[in-house]
Amino acid sequence: VRDVGFLLDVANLLKVPALATEQYPQGLGPTNAELVHRLPPEPAAKVAFSSCGAPGLLAEMRRLGRSNVVVAGMETHVCVLHTTLDLLAEGLQVFLPVDAVQSRFRVDHDAALRRLERAGAIPTTAETVAFEWLGGSDHPQFKAVSKLIQERMKQLQG
Repeated sequence: VRDVGFLLDVANLLKVPALATEQYPQGLGPTNAELVHRLPPEPAAKVAFSSCGAPGLLAEMRRLGRSNVVVAGMETHVCVLHTTLDLLAEGLQVFLPVDAVQSRFRVDHDAALRRLERAGAIPTTAETVAFEWLGGSDHPQFKAVSKLIQERMKQLQG
């Protein structure tokens, strides 16, 4: 949750579009309360494991015209896996911040990450994504993002 929140905070600062889905919220419950205020107003509810099965999500991605996608969230071996495989099949380049995807069991997480890398997804970290989005220390939001990174470091240490 912490690293997904960090990515959302950086995306919001840098005006990087973020799309969100929820897996069957009626049965599994809503998105984590720590993330809700950072997300787009209405995460798309879905029953398909892939976020690409959420109504309108692929159309919105096409409208945004992005060829690179960062996928973060729960469960690495289920929703993240299916979403990433579908996005790769759509011809998109998918970056997977390994610290911002998670499964309940480490073995599921690790196996899914290996499979996704073999399928063409690019493993990375949340902090690496932040620096790639910035592009350089001359970015107008560099200091604000640096502050978020320092706050995240304190959370990791404490």
